[in-house]
Amino acid sequence: MSTVWTEAEAPAVAAPAPATAPRPEIKIERETHKLEKRLCREVGKAIVDFNMIEEGDKVMVCMSGGKDSYTLLDILLKLKARAPIHFDLVAVNLDQKQPGFPEHVLPEYLKSTGVPFHIENEDTYSIVKKLIPEGKTTCSLCSRLRRGILYRVADELGCTKIALGHHRDDILQTLLLNMFFGGKMKSMPPKLVSDDGKHVVIRPLAYVAEKDTARWSAHRDFPIIPCNLCGSQENLQRKQVGEMLREWEKKFPGRVENMFTALQNVVPSHLLDGGLYDFKNARATGIASEDGDKAFDKEEFAAPSPTLPGVQVVQLS
Repeated sequence: MSTVWTEAEAPAVAAPAPATAPRPEIKIERETHKLEKRLCREVGKAIVDFNMIEEGDKVMVCMSGGKDSYTLLDILLKLKARAPIHFDLVAVNLDQKQPGFPEHVLPEYLKSTGVPFHIENEDTYSIVKKLIPEGKTTCSLCSRLRRGILYRVADELGCTKIALGHHRDDILQTLLLNMFFGGKMKSMPPKLVSDDGKHVVIRPLAYVAEKDTARWSAHRDFPIIPCNLCGSQENLQRKQVGEMLREWEKKFPGRVENMFTALQNVVPSHLLDGGLYDFKNARATGIASEDGDKAFDKEEFAAPSPTLPGVQVVQLS
């Protein structure tokens, strides 16, 4: 089943004639083809790994007008055409009545795709500006208002899943934000049940790097709509953490990928949460365990991969 989900079907690019240098346009076409295959593969893998979409689902794809939600819808449409199951998509945009919002852009684009869509008009902008003092970040209140409205719309449209455009970098940023400012080891799950227990929220881009959604968006020339409400808040903690991650990846390629892999390889017995592991009742059993702690050994890590120059090897005393 996963093969059908993840197999890319973009047409193969013809090879250039022997003994001639590839033309620049052919090289670009090849790279774009590879990017499309990677996006389809990673989104398909996330869907299968977390059972995000099932037979008969009606998936509400939340469209903000940003590069990530455009990419999400675009790739889901490609996968829908060859998925081993039947499911439907409906694109939904919440027009929050921000001044200058180009309300014609998304409807025109969505009509061109042929996907069913719904535009919900709610003036959350005025509410946020009224309640949040000037200079304070608006994201928290805006998010709560938007979430409640989208849950209601999902009910009205009969949607069984709500798909959001959060990608791998969003997930890592949330992890670090919770660690730095919330005192929690917590991130964005790829699939969750909403607080009211009525909705299943999925993040099919969970394995996708932000740089790939940016490249795909540029290639497809999506009509991007900036968020004037919060996009101009340069001191947002999330923006600062995002810049830190990008700097790490630039200096030490592979570090961000390793961090994301760590979220999928959690060892509760080697953390400090007594709710996840019963430290109080830990007793010697006399039975050897490969997962046991080598208490007097230094922690050693593999040497840097030759394909990942700059990754630092660290020994912990």
